[in-house]
Amino acid sequence: MVKIRLARVGSKKNPIYRVVVADSRSRRDGRNIETIGRYNPQTDPSIVEVDVDRAKHWIGNGAQPSRAVQKLIKIVEARG
Repeated sequence: MVKIRLARVGSKKNPIYRVVVADSRSRRDGRNIETIGRYNPQTDPSIVEVDVDRAKHWIGNGAQPSRAVQKLIKIVEARG
């Protein structure tokens, strides 16, 4: 199964995440199919960038977004 989830790329005690499309069997920070966004929770306000068109494309093809990614997509869609 393909999932849309967060992959951590920040250093120790400095979490920064990429929104990636990956096989559910791959490791969290391992191999991914496509990177469709990024999320930095440390800035004020948090930086949230997600390519909603690509996310909808993958969801339409059967990918399952994680809860965190669902929230990020809603935030981006609310901005316009």
